[in-house]
Order: sequence, then structure tokens, then C-alpha cells
Amino acid sequence: MRRQERFEFYEFFAGGGMARLGLGAGWRSTFANDFSPKKGRAYRENFPPAREFRSGDVGEIPASDLPGHATLAWASFPCQDLSLAGNREGLKGRRSGTFWPFWELMQGLAREHREPPMIVLENVVGAITSTGGADFRGLCDTLAGGGYWFGPMIIDAVHFLPQSRPRLFIVAVSHDMQPPESLTLDRPMDLWHPEALREAKALLPERLARDWIWWQLPAPPQRVTTLEDLIEETPSGVPWHHEEQTARLLSLMTDCNLKKVEDAKRAGRRRVGTVYRRTRPDGHGGKSQRAEVRFDGISGCLRTPAGGSSRQTVLVVEGELVRSRLLTPREAARLMGLPDDYALPANYNEAYHLLGDGLAVPAVRWLAKCLLTPLALAQRGARRAA
Repeated sequence: MRRQERFEFYEFFAGGGMARLGLGAGWRSTFANDFSPKKGRAYRENFPPAREFRSGDVGEIPASDLPGHATLAWASFPCQDLSLAGNREGLKGRRSGTFWPFWELMQGLAREHREPPMIVLENVVGAITSTGGADFRGLCDTLAGGGYWFGPMIIDAVHFLPQSRPRLFIVAVSHDMQPPESLTLDRPMDLWHPEALREAKALLPERLARDWIWWQLPAPPQRVTTLEDLIEETPSGVPWHHEEQTARLLSLMTDCNLKKVEDAKRAGRRRVGTVYRRTRPDGHGGKSQRAEVRFDGISGCLRTPAGGSSRQTVLVVEGELVRSRLLTPREAARLMGLPDDYALPANYNEAYHLLGDGLAVPAVRWLAKCLLTPLALAQRGARRAA
């Protein structure tokens, strides 16, 4: 893209800068923020000198600190209170509730006539149904009340990477913009607008439904990479488990999961699977820990480690030999679409936390290529014509 065609953006809840990587060279970050000092160190190490980065609470940033008039504000606000695995306190929760000071900052820009014409909100799919759908309606109401049309989509990283990671992306554009017809649809598209979104729209009051846009996003090329392609032959940062540890892991599997392991033994080639430990009903009114394995060439969704239970385990089967170990930080980074020269924290938990909270880079790249950049170009062209 020519230099004069670059667009400026602000990145909130920036983590390690994965939105920045996905947006690519056509977009220039002029302000980035994250509350976590550890994530801030990762951002600065990967984007030196990172003068645009500000550590600290988004609620303590005045609008006057944001430079210029950016085309886009990106906000991947915390998901803990919206996730199905979380406490489900919703946008009133301590973590996910940080959306509101972000929005107040956007309103501060509006009072200075510097509101970004485009906003992207990203979060877990659970945000659609959190607190009975009230949180999602609240997000829609907030965007509409701020003068934005909004188009929610579910983009799963599995279309680009061997990781199952569906996420909600809400692309909002100012009422002052007129999106090109080539970028919108008059009905939902199955790939990006599943039933959960259609039901959510049907539950909105008419005044909000009028501001809803079905964005047109083409299907990506067929993914060819599998989990085995990303696994390190010599793992870095983690040891192989002892035989007793692997045996213990297998003992936590149901007959259905053990059959998957036996089938892998008979495959006649090396098979790589991933395992999560989960708490399941035991059929007697209680709960017990279970290990669930998959050998479909796809990793389970990376999550931040909590007490060790959510760390993903790699299971390698070669004939009768079954070995297990934790997923390495570099393997997790590859599952997020990060290049191998992306610098990771030396501490395992810090690295895994950074990645589990992050964005799948190729998903952002596809969104930017097919929707965000065309919208920005259309907005710039309309402004010049005026």
C-alpha cells in the first residue's frame, strides 16, 4: 500500500499487539494501551521503541492524550465476565466492565469532534448471551446511541489456523459514513452470521435493529495447515511427562476418548492430539476430572492458565508409544498466527497468558483486508470528494 494510503488507529486492551500485527502495514498505530505491565513489556519488545504505548488504566486516560483523528479504534476488552467459563457478571463485572471507561474515552473524542469513524469491538462468543442477552443489547444500544451503525460477526480462527477459536467481532461505522454496497448484504451469511447472531438481532427493539448491518466478508481460502505442522520436534521450555504422568492422564479418559488413542496407535503413522482436563458430572450427583482428547488436526481453544487446569496438553502417539507434555509457548504462538521471530516472555505462564488472551492474527488480517481497509478507503474517498 502506498504511504499516503496508510490509516491511523488506536489500539485499546492491546496485549502483545496482535491486532496491530493483523492490521498490517496499511495501518499505523498512534496510541496503544494495556493495563498489564507484563503485556506492556511484550508489546514494547516486539514494536520498539513503542512510543505510542501507554501502560495503565484506560479510565485514567484523558481524550487529550490521544493524538490526531484516527480512522479506527480497536478494543478487545476483557472477556472474563462474559465468558461461559467465567463468573458471568457481564458488563457490570470488574474486568469486562472496563468497556465503559473505553466508551467514555470515545465520547470524549466526540466532544472534541475527533471520534473515530470506525470502531471494532472484539470478545468471546459468550458476550452474545451474557446476562440473558442484556450485555449484547447494551453494546448495540451504546454504539447506536453514539452515532454508529454496527455489524456483528463470528470469525473462527479455525478458518485460518488449526485452532478452534470463535470470536465475536462488532465492526461499527459512523452514521456519517456510507458503506459501499459491495461490503454489505441484505441477509446474513452462514459462514460469519450463525444462528446465535440472527436470534440476537431478532430480540433487539426495532430502533436498534435498524442500525444493524450484515457485513459482506468473502470466504477465506481453504486452510491447509494442521496441528502437526506447528508442533516442535524438540520442544522448548517444557519437558516430556514421565510415564506415570502420561498413564495418569490416560486414566482420566472415558472409553470414548481412550478409543481415540487406540485408533491413533493403529494409524501406522505419528499422530498428534491435544488434551484438556475438564470437570464433568460423574453420574452420581457429583463431579470428577476428565481428560478429553482430539486427533482431528485442530487444537482446542487456547485459554489463559488458571490453576494449571486449562493448560493444553500435547499427546503424541507413534504405534504403542504414547507421550505427553504441555504445549510449548512457541507452539501456542504459532496457533495464534504469530511469526517465530515474535518475542515471547521467558516465563511459561506469562507467555501462555499473553497468547490465551490474544487475537488470532490471520483472522484480523482477513477482516482488515476484506472489510476494514476498503471501508477506510471509501471514507477517505468520500471526504476528499466533499
